Amino acid sequence: MTKQEQIEQAVEKFWETIPPAWHATRAVVRGAAAEKFHLTEEQFQVLRRIRRGSASVSALAEASQTSRSAVSKAVEALVRRGLVSRSQNPDDRRNLPLALTDEGQRVMAGVYDETEQWLSARFTRLTAEETESLLLGMESLRKAFTTP
Repeated sequence: MTKQEQIEQAVEKFWETIPPAWHATRAVVRGAAAEKFHLTEEQFQVLRRIRRGSASVSALAEASQTSRSAVSKAVEALVRRGLVSRSQNPDDRRNLPLALTDEGQRVMAGVYDETEQWLSARFTRLTAEETESLLLGMESLRKAFTTP
């Protein structure tokens, strides 16, 4: 098989594998957030973005391409549940930095733990050789998408 044929086969396998795996994983994440922790999709996304460093309603709205009012409603519900805290910004009284509370951290850890358990159960089905191939393939995929 030529290098070009290998690349064409890799592209085909990519489309057969990555989107279904991603959609299934996202469904597990959303399910855990909704069923176990009673979070709406919007609330989960707000928590996820705060956890990753978006610390204001404006930044969250921009990151999610959602209106500030929709994000504000989600944030308010999370503040009432004790999952998010607001603090004062002495330089800008209109800007209230957001952070996950300890309970918010616990909830997010729980959602991701559920997902890791689900992924582990999928990978347990593989033989040792298949797992080794998966690890090598994942490293190659990471390299393909992160190397300039």
